[in-house]
Amino acid sequence: MLLWVGLGNPEPGQARHRHNIGFMALDAIARRHGFAPWRSRFKGLVADGSVAGQKLLLLKPQTYMNASGESVQPAAAFHKIPPDGITAFHDELDLAPGKVRVKRGGGAAGHNGLRDMDRRLGTPDYWRVRLGIGHPGMKEKVTGHVLGNFAKVDTWLEPLLDAVADAAPLLARGEREAFMTRVALLNQEN
Repeated sequence: MLLWVGLGNPEPGQARHRHNIGFMALDAIARRHGFAPWRSRFKGLVADGSVAGQKLLLLKPQTYMNASGESVQPAAAFHKIPPDGITAFHDELDLAPGKVRVKRGGGAAGHNGLRDMDRRLGTPDYWRVRLGIGHPGMKEKVTGHVLGNFAKVDTWLEPLLDAVADAAPLLARGEREAFMTRVALLNQEN
């Protein structure tokens, strides 16, 4: 079993925030691949299903971003999922809007959700799907940018989420480079 975690904040008024793109990605995957309905567990919402024959547990922590590890660590421990079986989907300021990169480990780069996961898992050695939201250009505008809603001009968002859901079988099989390539190709078509 793999654990795919979407990072975000639980308040309904924050649902369209750029910081919640991780939740949005998991919602798209769950819809596309016919996952069971979301239910409360591990201080989060979970949905069970499979992609490309790989059993998956999707998790959206409801602990707020800064305490994401409070949800991720118990879910991983209960299902005996090692760090390399965990993939976090999260917003990435340092990538252009709509760009996707997958990497294992590394620093949190100021992302409090990743920082808390690192601390509670005892390692940063899990996979990350970095979903580009772009940088507002000035450091003092970062908080407002990530905690702001996607705008109507962000026409790249829905095609990106569709591409991530379409390419999810590659990610489930561990074909991470192929996943990134497929997402990029699907985005070019839109």
